[in-house]
Amino acid sequence: MPHKAGFVNIIGNPNVGKSTLMNAFVGERLSIITSKAQTTRHRILGIVNGDDFQVVLSDTPGIIKPAYELQESMMGFVKSAFEDADVLLYLVELGEKELKDEAFFSKIKSAKIPVLLLINKIDKGDEAKLAEALELWQHKVPNAEVFAISALENFGVKEVFQRIIELLPESPPFYPKDQLTDKPERFFVNETIREKILLHYKKEIPYSVEIDTEEFHEDAKIIRIRSVIMVERETQKGIIIGHKGSALKRVGVEARKDLEKFFGKQIHLELYVKVNKNWRSSEKQLRRFGYNN
Repeated sequence: MPHKAGFVNIIGNPNVGKSTLMNAFVGERLSIITSKAQTTRHRILGIVNGDDFQVVLSDTPGIIKPAYELQESMMGFVKSAFEDADVLLYLVELGEKELKDEAFFSKIKSAKIPVLLLINKIDKGDEAKLAEALELWQHKVPNAEVFAISALENFGVKEVFQRIIELLPESPPFYPKDQLTDKPERFFVNETIREKILLHYKKEIPYSVEIDTEEFHEDAKIIRIRSVIMVERETQKGIIIGHKGSALKRVGVEARKDLEKFFGKQIHLELYVKVNKNWRSSEKQLRRFGYNN
């Protein structure tokens, strides 16, 4: 049997469940998940291997209208998803009726590659709502195959994945067969810490934060990590730390527990908070954090 391999890129509005779907396909928690918009900032690859196939999945930021440099860079990752895809997954939420960016919508409708339109979160509605959604999206994107799924409940995910394999071109694998992602360990440390900040802080705080892991030393039984939480203003630094350091401690404890599960080792995590003024609008700083590569 010939070997198949290809790039499968997942796009959609914020909060439609792209990261949940990615993790369901891969069987590992590669992408962080919260209820807040713009949780995903980077383009993250997840690699699924079989004896005769390799699926390279790409989770991109949700499609938004950029308001500052960081968001411009995030949309750059989405645009690049069209350039190397062999199959495009366009994810919508049950009840959703449009894509926020008309230019992207036009690209999807005129795509020369296979498009699978996935109506997610069908566990949140009834049969009548689903029937209406199926009719709407089949009419709006006639070039797409439409599937109804619940990524969270793992309903319909296996059928979509099987269809992806059928659509892949014949090709040798792009990555070693034991590789799970293209991101280094420090990336997952940063994302795990950032997830806890998204979960526990309100308003602008989570969007003003970036994580920089300065040290990552792995021994046989323990990984020692030192990470810095960057904020834009002194007032934000105080909020992140909290009364007598209680808020920062909670972030550290929860992140450590998740990292121990992810790496399968004991974790010693040190967290610090620093002010890095206006980093979201600085091209130099964005390059440093991997946004303008």
